[in-house]
Amino acid sequence: MCQAACPIHVDARGIAREMAKGDSAAALALLRKTLPFPGIISRICDSPCQRACKRNEIGDTIAINALERACVNYGGEPTDKPRVLPKKSKRVAIVGGGISGLTVAYDLGRKGYGVVIFEASDKLGGNLWQISRDELPAEIIRADIANVTNLGVEVRYNSLVNRLGLNGSSPKLAALRNEFDAIYLAFGAHTDDSFEVERDANGKIKVDPVTFATSMDGVFAGGGVLWSVDLRSSIQSISEGRRAGISLDRYLQRVSLTASRVNEGAYTTRLFTNTQGIASSSMIEMDDPVDGYERDEAIAEAQRCIQCECMECVKDCEYLRAYERYPRKYIREIYNNLAIVKGTRYANQFINSCSLCGQCAAVCPEHLDMGEVNQNARREMVKQNRMPVSAHDFALRDMEFSNSDKFAIARHQPGTTTSEYIFFPGCQLAASSPANVERVYADLRARLNANVGLMLGCCGAPAEWAGRDDLFQASLAQWNEQHAALGKPKVVLACSSCYRTFKKYLPDVEIISLWNLFEAWQLPNVQPNARTIAIHDSCSTRHESQMQDSVRNIVNRLGYKIEELALSRDKTACCSYGGVMWLANRDLAEKVVQRRIAESEFAYVTYCAMCRDFFAARGKPTRHLLDLIYGDDNWTTQRGPDFSQRHENRARLKRKMLKEIWSEPLDDPAEYESIQLKISDAMRERLDHRLILVEDIQRVIAHAEKTGRKFLNRDTGHWLASLKPNAVTYWVEYSAQGEAFEIHNAYSHRMYVEEQPQ
Repeated sequence: MCQAACPIHVDARGIAREMAKGDSAAALALLRKTLPFPGIISRICDSPCQRACKRNEIGDTIAINALERACVNYGGEPTDKPRVLPKKSKRVAIVGGGISGLTVAYDLGRKGYGVVIFEASDKLGGNLWQISRDELPAEIIRADIANVTNLGVEVRYNSLVNRLGLNGSSPKLAALRNEFDAIYLAFGAHTDDSFEVERDANGKIKVDPVTFATSMDGVFAGGGVLWSVDLRSSIQSISEGRRAGISLDRYLQRVSLTASRVNEGAYTTRLFTNTQGIASSSMIEMDDPVDGYERDEAIAEAQRCIQCECMECVKDCEYLRAYERYPRKYIREIYNNLAIVKGTRYANQFINSCSLCGQCAAVCPEHLDMGEVNQNARREMVKQNRMPVSAHDFALRDMEFSNSDKFAIARHQPGTTTSEYIFFPGCQLAASSPANVERVYADLRARLNANVGLMLGCCGAPAEWAGRDDLFQASLAQWNEQHAALGKPKVVLACSSCYRTFKKYLPDVEIISLWNLFEAWQLPNVQPNARTIAIHDSCSTRHESQMQDSVRNIVNRLGYKIEELALSRDKTACCSYGGVMWLANRDLAEKVVQRRIAESEFAYVTYCAMCRDFFAARGKPTRHLLDLIYGDDNWTTQRGPDFSQRHENRARLKRKMLKEIWSEPLDDPAEYESIQLKISDAMRERLDHRLILVEDIQRVIAHAEKTGRKFLNRDTGHWLASLKPNAVTYWVEYSAQGEAFEIHNAYSHRMYVEEQPQ
């Protein structure tokens, strides 16, 4: 707030932070970083920053100008000189040695330009000398002006540039323009019409409000030139000088005067700072107002600063919190990461660790969506062929399995040739609880009084999360083709991610939430006076208030009492499955899950299979809503299936339903599926952590036994074999145990060794 309100953007918050620690030298260094005349301004600034201070909502504003004076008083002499660029050949004339002209001289002098100040009097400073010496001592003025003259800036005193030129010795302004490459007019309020520049009806020189350019090429103006009276706003004069100096530098370099000039000068910031819960306080009084704050008084006043920052999203999002910065810096890092041609792209993991859940946009007063930023970055990384294969490979292969003949089907209800509805449960409910898919399909056929078909497969969300638009569009096209073949019936959806995907990308498809149907139906297993539970809303339902209401109505009708989580409905938190965070950043995903399950002492009910399994795997009593509907109210923690079992569950579900409902013959299993394995529970857990499926191991062993490409460890009697069926190479250590193979170890990597030409 304060920094935006300051015309030259002094970091008042940073100054207060350093002063609060008692480090007045560091505070002064921050002040000098922006301000060329700290001694002067710390005494006479009209303090627009204080008028914008958020502290005024909870007591007195921070005495920012008094803190600036304190850091000048106690900060000591600067330890290093300002950096000056090598000398340039271009020369600039500054007409007027007031504070605006001095600012231009300081900025351009540091950039190496030859600068000459034409001052009508015998000293620099202009209107500064009209201020009371008690308020602004002469030695303060001289010390700060020395910051300019020490840069090698030439000063020509008693040089009045008027209608006759310099003291009558040369022609008009045009002559000065011929001598110098550019000119800055800063001689105070002036009505003399002899200068060859365009004026307004009041006789003031017309100046472009952005660039400070006049009608004469290479001539710029600011400071008192623009004022009809002396406004005595020293900080505004410095701001105009600084912005004019930017224009002069650009003019001399022959680049655009107007490009990228947003938020120069004071501006209204969109920064939001929540002051709720902060105690009111009054400004620290000075023991001696003439001399300003004593050191201890300044420290106490600085400690009142609440260090404004818009961190609403960071407070609620473990992902943003983990990287210890805030969205504007994140966005800059993402942009820089995408712009790198050669070198290390340090933001890759940051980009791929976002769950893309949209919570940040929901809590942000300005609705900034880091998920959308990261999603676009992932797409761009894919286009640039810079997306690490390991980031999403497992999820994409899981999606490929779900849309393969192993799981995907599209059928009318048995004995019919048309469908008014189809049930599409999604891939993860079928993987986690295939029995519930069977129950729901039976219920839909019994209750809808219509022909209800079935489609199994994946909506393609993992490909969208991965930035793989090619795979995502192919998945949608496959689904659309199957849906069209069934006559484009209404689609009943049980999965929140599928609902979001179809609503956003298939607007012509009529979709119905399964929970809206159950809300209207008579429910079994109602349990009066049952336990209190908390509902975890899937992040995919963030904007689906009707679905959220249906879920709560169902839970209430089942007899449960609901204790709402602090972050629920549109502000709900992700379980870490969305955006495939759990693949890109395991440590962060674990923090996300642990934070979510710790938000309530009560058991959770969710209507997303992955949320249920992720929570239950960490010991949180969690049930899927379908479990409650169908009478499974065992709240003992039950882990979900591992990744291999999830594949097996989908494949079995398809085979079972084709056999029992449609009486269709089953395809012969693949050759590798006949490989029998002996895997201990500890080894299964290791495989699951390493994202290695049973079928991966079967493929490796089948290939090794068929080709003989394997190594024998004579000490252990174990075989070691590898196979690279796609982007991942799998290694398996095993031994024969009769007709089966015992697995001793397995690992994988995503690299290959190129043979170099001889």
